[in-house]
Amino acid sequence: MKARHFFVLGAILLTGCTPVGPDYHLPEQSLFNAPAAQGSFVSRQTATNSGPSDSQWWQLYNDSSLTGFVQEAFVANTDLRIAVANLERSQALFALAQTGRQINGVANFDTSYVQQSAEANLSHIKPPQHQIANTGIALNYDLDLFGGIRRGIEAAAADNEAAMAAHDLVRINVAADTTRAFADICNAGNELKSALRTLDVQKKALTLTRTLFRNGRAASFDIDRQQGLYDELEARIPALQARQLNAAYRLTTLIGQPPERYDRKLLKCNSPLKLISPIPTADGAALLRRRPDVKQAERHLAASTARIGVATAELYPDIKLTASVGTQGAITDLFSPLTNRFGVGPTIDWNVNTNVARARIDAAQAQARADLATFDRTILIALRETETALTNYAYDLDRLQHLKKARDRALVVSNDSRKLWQGGHIDALAALDAERSLATAEQAYAAAETSLNTDQIALFLALGGGWQSITPPPERTSQANGPDEPTRHGT
Repeated sequence: MKARHFFVLGAILLTGCTPVGPDYHLPEQSLFNAPAAQGSFVSRQTATNSGPSDSQWWQLYNDSSLTGFVQEAFVANTDLRIAVANLERSQALFALAQTGRQINGVANFDTSYVQQSAEANLSHIKPPQHQIANTGIALNYDLDLFGGIRRGIEAAAADNEAAMAAHDLVRINVAADTTRAFADICNAGNELKSALRTLDVQKKALTLTRTLFRNGRAASFDIDRQQGLYDELEARIPALQARQLNAAYRLTTLIGQPPERYDRKLLKCNSPLKLISPIPTADGAALLRRRPDVKQAERHLAASTARIGVATAELYPDIKLTASVGTQGAITDLFSPLTNRFGVGPTIDWNVNTNVARARIDAAQAQARADLATFDRTILIALRETETALTNYAYDLDRLQHLKKARDRALVVSNDSRKLWQGGHIDALAALDAERSLATAEQAYAAAETSLNTDQIALFLALGGGWQSITPPPERTSQANGPDEPTRHGT
């Protein structure tokens, strides 16, 4: 009989060498492997190049103030502080999972002054009172023959790498939000400057109309018309001032400061950000390897796959090696042959109701399918955002060029009209109309510059740069793999 038991135990040991459940591979059917997702972008790529994306893209604006604000945000931003805490929590949970492969044990000591119940022992003689103690150490080691613990460690490692990617994703958004807030301050200042110039020209037209009316050369409704135009233009000023101030508040809170501490000097910025070189875009393959949200979704898929193995291991017995040593009895007799105890041997736990384990396997498999769909959706979103940003940037750049030509022509007309007015060939109102047309063209051009900055930042954000040179790439702490290693197996 004993030989049979040893044969069964040996068979379990031999069959339990490899963890149960699927080894993780990046699924072949995933959109990550689709040629259309790996190639060049289809959108027009005006003012871009195919070089590798710049990790610190905000430096392409060559603005030391902006660079300083981004670095401050990386240190003090509250969203990043939350992301760091979440990452530390994930690392702690990963360390906790790894303890399953270690020898575990407990040590105990307790003592009490006792008297046994005489009647409980069917006695009518009062038993003696004495002090007893119990102390010992118990150790156990889970053999993990079917890999439930190892699969759990794989899942925790993948979750930890997903948390790293989530942390990097926050950094990208913080860099983009900080740059956008700074750009909004300067663009609002630029538009405000153009609006004030237009208002000044309209004020001159209103003053001239009043002079003409007093001299009988204009009707009263001409004054009302010019006054209405002036009021309409003046009404645009507060909105631009509020926009600039609110952007300053936004920038200040992004660097971890209350809004009231905003730098008043920021409101003097009235020139839009200018790139010193074309935007590097690389291709779809580089994009999917670079974007942290894609990495995060892929790591969640790896964790779900590993948890199928955790659930599958519950179909099989859990075998532990245990050992204990201690002493228990009257405190005067502790550590004597009469009180010493020890034990060593295997313990086997096996839930014979496999329906519980199979239900958990089904749930884990369904979660893996959902995470694969989430992974594919994240890839589609990444590609769509990039293509959309490229399209907006290209067409807004065309629009800016047309508005620049219109502004340049308006400048020529304004200069010529001024010369004709000074030579007495046209009246002052005609010259002012030309100057007003120039101011209006400058306003339209300033608004287009704002849109272009917005497009640039959206494109940089879609390309997923902004963290690589600041946060070191995660070290592989498990045998799960990411998109850059699609053929690596789990243990």
